[in-house]
Amino acid sequence: MPGRRRLAPAALASPLVAASLGLLLVFDLAHHMASTLALLGAAFLGLLLVVPRLEAAPFPVGGAILLGALLLRLPLLPLPPTLSDDVLRYLWDGKVAAAGMNPYALAPEAETLTPLRDESWRLLPHKQVPTVYPPLSLAAFSIAIRLPFPMPVWKLMVTGADLAACWLLVLIAGRLGLPPGRAAWYAWNPLVALEVAGMGHVDALGVAAVVAAVLLLLRPSRPLPAGTAAAAGILAKLVPLAALPMWARQGGGPARFLTAALGLTAVAVLPVLATTGGIPPGLITYGVSWEFDGPLFEPLWRLLAAIHAAPALARGLDGLKSLTGIYEGLNPLYHYLYPQFLAKLLLAAGMAAAVLLSLRERDPAAGTGRLFGRLLLCSATVYPWYLLWVLPWAALRRDAAWLALSGLILLSYVPQFMGVALWPWVYAVIWIPFFGMLLLPPHCRDAPWGVSATAAQSPRATAAETPHGASLQWQDNHGEDTDGGPA
Repeated sequence: MPGRRRLAPAALASPLVAASLGLLLVFDLAHHMASTLALLGAAFLGLLLVVPRLEAAPFPVGGAILLGALLLRLPLLPLPPTLSDDVLRYLWDGKVAAAGMNPYALAPEAETLTPLRDESWRLLPHKQVPTVYPPLSLAAFSIAIRLPFPMPVWKLMVTGADLAACWLLVLIAGRLGLPPGRAAWYAWNPLVALEVAGMGHVDALGVAAVVAAVLLLLRPSRPLPAGTAAAAGILAKLVPLAALPMWARQGGGPARFLTAALGLTAVAVLPVLATTGGIPPGLITYGVSWEFDGPLFEPLWRLLAAIHAAPALARGLDGLKSLTGIYEGLNPLYHYLYPQFLAKLLLAAGMAAAVLLSLRERDPAAGTGRLFGRLLLCSATVYPWYLLWVLPWAALRRDAAWLALSGLILLSYVPQFMGVALWPWVYAVIWIPFFGMLLLPPHCRDAPWGVSATAAQSPRATAAETPHGASLQWQDNHGEDTDGGPA
């Protein structure tokens, strides 16, 4: 009976599960965007209403959170990947790898791969670009493609990883002395369920590895397992690479942590670099050419165009050539003198600054949230599923700005499927509320809904029980929340 009582709060997920069932009835989400957004909006409203009750529960709710997360995702598993065709590319890359060929060197349109083509090949995105996915993801793709019904198998794989991340997040909340119900802001988040169980995004593998790494870092005596988990995150998607310097300082054994993380990464990545002669061409193409809904990128490149920054730099390059007499060596630089690329260079400097700032962080959970948040803001490409890297940490902090963005970011599907331009109005509706909330004083962002931050604290939690001396308010080294990421 006590076990049933503790699982009873899973019934709070009923409105969210109902929305998932509605999405299953809609089925082809891309061609019924208005209905899709209405159902997702209702789901987010349900999230706002039910999670504060989980936070206030007087008994452990971890099992209920996991059960609710499972029920929320099950109806989404049969959905076709109409909002994103990435999963088609995953399975193609897995097919190439399973056939003993190199997807890092061979783009889908390569004649060498003609025998592998099937009906789904015609639907592949970016046939001219070799794969951008790291080796662990590629191995997972190749496993799924070898099994019967690869698409359902793949969705089950990433959904399993996602549920594992939900459970690990409950454990982190307990470790930090926070109410376990905080994890439901991630586990029951409609965006997370849609992008993983519905659209099958590989990010779930990397996020699960990162959450595991942070949990292990909260126990400083385990640097080797933490480094192994960090390597798994990097080899699923490269994002966690930026966190290695910060994590190494937090892990209680920097040398052992980096030996595991960098050693395992090198073992998997060096053969790829050898076969492609350096950075894989797909990654180069992504870095130079990809851009969509970058919150700082979109206005920045337009500003650079308005002030004619590229022509000014071209004139400066002309003068440098005349001064030095170097012509052939400098001529290729003209190719990169356009506003979008210049904006990416400036934002790359911003990312480097974010990594340096992260070295001040004492608490792995808060620091990871801030770092990933800043990196996302500096990215030229922000698809809805990119928020999965930030949302676990925003959930623990109940950060209003990032949690609101997880709902608003779904509007970025409107330009693709409803014929509305992204700039300026869709962009404005997504990002202006977010930045407005981000600039609010920390106490206004801390507990925006339902239960206050202090009332929701576990009675067992004290500042002395938290790791590394981090306070329950997740303050930085100066005692104030910093912006640019979930505090």
